[in-house]
Amino acid sequence: MIKDNQKYFNRLHLLLDILTIELSYLLSWFLKFKTDLFDHSGSRLSFNAYMMAMWGIVPGYILLYLAFHMYTSKRVQGRRLEVGNIIKANILGLMIFLAVLYITGESHFSREMLFIFFVINVFFETGMRMSIRIILHFMRKSGFNMKHILLVGYSRAAEAYIDRIRMFPQWGYQIHGILDDNVAPGTDYNGAKVLGKTDILLDLLAQNNLDEIAITLGLSEYSKLEKLVNMCEKSGVHTQFVPDYNNIIPSRPYTEDLMGLPVVNIRYVPLSNTFNAMIKRLIDIIGSFCGIVVLSPLLVVIACLVKFTSKGPLIFKQERVGLRNEPFMMYKFRTMKVQEASEEKKAWTVKDDPRVTGIGKILRRTSLDELPQLFNILKGEMSIVGPRPERPFFVEKFKEEIPRYMIKHQVRPGLTGWAQINGYRGDTSIRKRIDCDLYYIENWTLGLDFKIMFLTIFKGFINKNAY
Repeated sequence: MIKDNQKYFNRLHLLLDILTIELSYLLSWFLKFKTDLFDHSGSRLSFNAYMMAMWGIVPGYILLYLAFHMYTSKRVQGRRLEVGNIIKANILGLMIFLAVLYITGESHFSREMLFIFFVINVFFETGMRMSIRIILHFMRKSGFNMKHILLVGYSRAAEAYIDRIRMFPQWGYQIHGILDDNVAPGTDYNGAKVLGKTDILLDLLAQNNLDEIAITLGLSEYSKLEKLVNMCEKSGVHTQFVPDYNNIIPSRPYTEDLMGLPVVNIRYVPLSNTFNAMIKRLIDIIGSFCGIVVLSPLLVVIACLVKFTSKGPLIFKQERVGLRNEPFMMYKFRTMKVQEASEEKKAWTVKDDPRVTGIGKILRRTSLDELPQLFNILKGEMSIVGPRPERPFFVEKFKEEIPRYMIKHQVRPGLTGWAQINGYRGDTSIRKRIDCDLYYIENWTLGLDFKIMFLTIFKGFINKNAY
């Protein structure tokens, strides 16, 4: 068994990164100046001058890779996150290089070559690291580069930990067993057996064949935590703590330092950041205004169809609950026959609902009845992307029945959302819909918003559950 494998792999990554950057740079120079693919005119710098720049480029890019956590264990950093960090580091590197050229007044250094270098380096870095992943996967399948782990505590956290390790064998974790004071030895969960009580931990640590200890105690046994951590620390074995309160604290909590006292915030909401909220609001204003202008002919056509096919108002206004539990009137094209307000507040539309008009069925099925909500977005009552708003009657009902339901009101409700593109719309599971909403709230990024907008075109407009 090899200890500290990550240290050696980091060194290998560092060496390969240096070689990759140099190779990308040399190939960029060659493509720019020694092939007919690009214009050769304009540059007055020699080959040596371009090569001298590598003395700054290579260490600069390595520092950027360190800053973007590109030497984090492959077991921790997912493929998508790694590729994203490669792109971010290279974009920042390109911007810094261009800024240096501008400040120094160097006008003869080929900017075109730098853009070629950016593309090639991103491609080569991604390919190199994917190759390492493949090699590690085959090594771990053959029994090499494995990490032997002992779990201390049989709990929901232990079961969740084991499930994830079994789902991703390429991570190379091998579970030695579980120690627990309340579960009988021999008890098996997904291939991991209880070896005995926690008092044999020192004996197992003395055997020196463990790479990691995962403390997965149940909430009722946290009084043992300090003693167990001290035992693990004395042995020198890397120890991690897997909390058993995942149903209380989300997957991405964040801590603050209160004069040396760590404070765990129960829920991380990226949109509570003023800058994030301003950027999202700016996109909402631009997007809704452009949407109203571009779709105005369609809005007029739908308005005429609604008006001429049934009696009643053109726009249906319904009270919904929005940001910070504030009520607002949400707009829709009317798709139903006029009914008593007290009745429509307490009932959802069902399949083959007799209240829905002929044109209303088409509008609901295609979500075109939602288009007037562009005006709600422009007014600031809604966002383009966010959890769908619900009526006050159902909010009062669900907040008592569904844990964490009210968290959705920490952000503006949306015209479309993560739940909608995953099929949870209309007569579907409220709990799964809320799970999607919570995922969106805790993991919000501009990229996620744009992804949802794009997928709405294919998955959000037409839905079999929209009655």
